[in-house]
Amino acid sequence: MKTIAPALEVISNSYGSSFTYTKHAEKTNSKAHLWHYHPEIELVYINGGAGKRQIGSHVSYYTNGSLMLIGANLPHCGFTNELTGNINETVIHIKPEFLGSDFFGAPEMRRVQNVLTQSKGGIAFGGKTKKQIGDKIEKMESQLPFERLLTLLSILDELEASEEYTVLNADGFSLELNTQDNDRMKMIFNFVKDNFQESIAIDEVSSLVSMTTPSFCRYFKKVSNKTFTEFVNEYRLVHASKLLAEKPISINEVCYESGFNNFSHFSKSFKQYTGVSASQYRQEHKIIIS
Repeated sequence: MKTIAPALEVISNSYGSSFTYTKHAEKTNSKAHLWHYHPEIELVYINGGAGKRQIGSHVSYYTNGSLMLIGANLPHCGFTNELTGNINETVIHIKPEFLGSDFFGAPEMRRVQNVLTQSKGGIAFGGKTKKQIGDKIEKMESQLPFERLLTLLSILDELEASEEYTVLNADGFSLELNTQDNDRMKMIFNFVKDNFQESIAIDEVSSLVSMTTPSFCRYFKKVSNKTFTEFVNEYRLVHASKLLAEKPISINEVCYESGFNNFSHFSKSFKQYTGVSASQYRQEHKIIIS
C-alpha cells in the first residue's frame, strides 16, 4: 500500500527573468506519473494530443491539447507522456508575488489578480481561447525578457476576460500544505492513484487516515464536493477514456483494466459520464490510436 505524499518540485527562474519558461518537445516531459506540487502558479499549454489530467480532486481526459492555469501548492500530475501525441508542451511558472507584493494591488492589475486567485482550484480553458493563448505562449520562446513579461501579463489579463473556461475543483478547494486536513487528502489521492485498478474498500481508506468510515465519508464530501465513491468511479472512467483512445485492446479489457469488475455497470456508467457508449467513444477518438 503506497501512501507517498506529493513531491515538492523546486523551480528556478529562467535566466534574466522573474519567472520560468520551459518548452518541451514531444515525449520529452516525463512527469506524467509524478504527483507533485510547488509554490509557483503554473500556466501550461499542450499543443495537440490527448491525455489524462489530475489536478487536486479533479480528474478528466483532454483531447486536442489543453490550456490550464494551476494555483500555488495545488498538487497535480504531469499531463503528457509517450502516448499523448502532442506536438510540444510549454510550461510557465510564476511565484504569486513575482513582481513584488504591491504590484497586483494596482487598479490596472485587478483582472490579473482575479484570475490568479481563481487558479487556486485549477482552471481549464477551451474554445478559441485555448488556441489563441496557446499561440501567444509558444511565441514567447523567441522574445526578449521584457517583451516576454509584457506578453505574460497580457495573457493573464485575456484569460480573466475569457468565458471559455471551467474551474476544475469545488469552490474554495485548495491544498495548503502542512495541515492535518490536507495531509489526509494527499494520502487519499495517492492511494486512489496507485490502487484504482483494484477493489477499494472505504473502510480501508478511512483507516489509512485514522478516521471512522462515517466521519471519513462526511469529510471527503465536504472537502472535495463529491463522495469518495464518485471520485474513484470518475478516476476509473477517465482512465477508461484514455485506454479507449490510446490502446487497441478490447472494450472488455478496458473495463477490467480500469478497475471495474462488472461490464454491464461499466457500460452504463461510461455512457452516463461521457454521453456516448464506449464503442462510440472509441470510434470518435480512433485517430489517436497508433
